[in-house]
Amino acid sequence: MRSWRAWLGIAISAVFLYIAFRGQNLGEVRDALGEANLWWVPPALVLYFIGVWIRAARWNILLAPLAKSDSRQLFPVVVVGYMANNVLPLRTGEIVRAYLIRRKYNVRKTSVLATIAVERIFDGLTMLGFMLVATAFVSFTSELRHLAIITFVLFTGLLVGLFLLTLGGTLLDRLIQLVLGPLPTRIADSVERLTESFLSGLGVFRNRRDLLRVASLSLAAWLFEASMYYTIARGFGTVIRDAMGIAATLMTTGVANMATLIPSSPGYIGQFEFGVKLVLNGALDVPQNQALAYAILVHAALYFPITIWGVIEWSRQHLSFRQVRDVTEEGDAPQPVPPETGAAVPSGS
Repeated sequence: MRSWRAWLGIAISAVFLYIAFRGQNLGEVRDALGEANLWWVPPALVLYFIGVWIRAARWNILLAPLAKSDSRQLFPVVVVGYMANNVLPLRTGEIVRAYLIRRKYNVRKTSVLATIAVERIFDGLTMLGFMLVATAFVSFTSELRHLAIITFVLFTGLLVGLFLLTLGGTLLDRLIQLVLGPLPTRIADSVERLTESFLSGLGVFRNRRDLLRVASLSLAAWLFEASMYYTIARGFGTVIRDAMGIAATLMTTGVANMATLIPSSPGYIGQFEFGVKLVLNGALDVPQNQALAYAILVHAALYFPITIWGVIEWSRQHLSFRQVRDVTEEGDAPQPVPPETGAAVPSGS
């Protein structure tokens, strides 16, 4: 809490919370939430965790050029990362995931972060796809239209940019030297090593079949998560059930998760509720109290189970908050692989 980044995240969440709940009677939200049938939550969680497993399988493909891993080993790391995002500010969970992979497989942290960046790009493009498919049945408000345009420009640009980086060649070398030229030699050497490390994490772009597998698994993972949204909606009254058809579910999943990409306080409190309300109340005319009640229940289902599981895995990994603090400040030198892991050091990067 002494970090300015933590307070910045809290401030961002506070703004979104204010916008989401502005003018709303909290008692009405509580009453709408109290009428929900919670028996729909357990099957929804099963669908959600299948999606998390698929994300581990996707990450295994992205890490393949760097380390010999498998989905079973990566699943606990993904869970710990999600838990850390839920309890630490500004997506620190991504740093935790990179640290655990570095410790287990002796892979540079920057290389692992590159694979996570690719994940986020495919997540964003999948969410955009959900929104575009839903437009055939759900009318865009001006806010949703602006969000779709920003998403398209941002994630398409990032995807193209990363792809061009993997092409390498003389032009890229010249560009790197142009940027590093004015820097002191020590800093330039450090930045060049980080750049090379980051580029080594983009190996998936050199294999079209793997790239297609990553895109397919991204779609599958998000469809399972969207199924969770749909299932929880069955436990609400007719207004929510009727509003949350397949198209509306895809739209809500896309917009709510787009909102959480903004770095914020732990657990994306505020952004998620704002995103769900933007669709249900803004585009589908669901009363605000019911839209917020639904958002709170879905958010709780996304937050508490995986956080509890992640805490258990955190203890199994023998992690501490001091290690997390240190790893956000330290360099990117590889670590020796602990003998008990039996992990092979990746070659070629």
